[in-house]
Amino acid sequence: MAGRLPACVVDCGTGYTKLGYAGNTEPQFIMPSCIAIKESAKVGDQAQRRMMRGVDDLDFFIGDEAIDKPSYATKWPIRHGIVEDWDLMERFMEQIIFKYLRAEPEDHYFLLTEPPLNTPENREYTAEIMFESFNVPGLYIAVQAVLALAASWTSRQVGERTLTGTVIDSGDGVTHVIPVAEGYVIGSCIKHIPIAGRDITYFTQQLLREREVGIPPEQSLETAKAVKERFSYVCPDLVKEFNKYDTDGSKWIKQYTGINAITKKEFTIDVGYERFLGPEIFFHPEFANPDFTQPISEVVDEVIQNCPIDVRRPLYKNIVLSGGSTMFRDFGRRLQRDLKRTVDARLKMSEELSGGKLKVSLKIVESHLGNDNMLRLCFCAHFYCQIFDLKLRKVFFCVV
Repeated sequence: MAGRLPACVVDCGTGYTKLGYAGNTEPQFIMPSCIAIKESAKVGDQAQRRMMRGVDDLDFFIGDEAIDKPSYATKWPIRHGIVEDWDLMERFMEQIIFKYLRAEPEDHYFLLTEPPLNTPENREYTAEIMFESFNVPGLYIAVQAVLALAASWTSRQVGERTLTGTVIDSGDGVTHVIPVAEGYVIGSCIKHIPIAGRDITYFTQQLLREREVGIPPEQSLETAKAVKERFSYVCPDLVKEFNKYDTDGSKWIKQYTGINAITKKEFTIDVGYERFLGPEIFFHPEFANPDFTQPISEVVDEVIQNCPIDVRRPLYKNIVLSGGSTMFRDFGRRLQRDLKRTVDARLKMSEELSGGKLKVSLKIVESHLGNDNMLRLCFCAHFYCQIFDLKLRKVFFCVV
């Protein structure tokens, strides 16, 4: 049965989870990666909590439903791309499979994603949940960066398709620059950037607070997130962008209208510099984080330079953007320009020393996760049962 039905694809991120069936052009559901549960107010009353545990285990919501439940405690089981609460994660997966995908897990193969440098223990927990709790017939856990490279094939000619490239994966909680050579992640060269979508939201919130605009305090974060998603873009030159807003503000300033959750009255704010200053922290991270001052273009260049010399050229030639925080308008164009300047400056010095002429081409490709080509490599349930011995556990989970 599992061979005839499409595989289920689940991509769990810090902020959002994407799920659907293999072969579709886009996910069926995109929801916040949160779960709302009932928590007893009497923390010390253990007997009462034990009596209610069976009922409370069934009384929970996920995604947008969880956010709309103010009387419940909202939890985020994934932090910086890594699962931190496996009990909540199992309940989260339960609702994903049965309520949203409406699938019988015994009848479908599953493709799950994992962040780069995920620990073998986390991979082991994932396999335990999928095989033992949901009894899936087959499972493949793929690194998100490799899937992003595979997904970029849809915009290429057949002869240009490759699994070698540099993936910039930036979501809500974490950003990674990942070099991939022939489908294999070069783990020793991966760089982590402490800036992601949530940091842009916080920075936008700070900018709005400094202007003391009329935003209800309890909705400031929600408003900042909406402003970021609707109006933000990446500018080519910071000084020129300030001048544009100063000389002709009416042309560039946008208005955001929200509803006060308490009074139910509308409030309106002007959105000006925040439109381009939010995403600018990718290129000037010192604006938001004084402890980290390296622009994303320099991080990408450093990652590629740390790789073996024979793969550097294809890594420069194929840079893939993945994740919601790379979808700002002109993000790829700005990154390509800044990276080219960094590379050209080094090549110019090399030319002067060698007397030759060097050239490196850069190509930025936008990508979205969602490809089932690797499912033929998935591990089946009977194989899992055979090798789930303590002696072989490490070997199995390292080769997935």
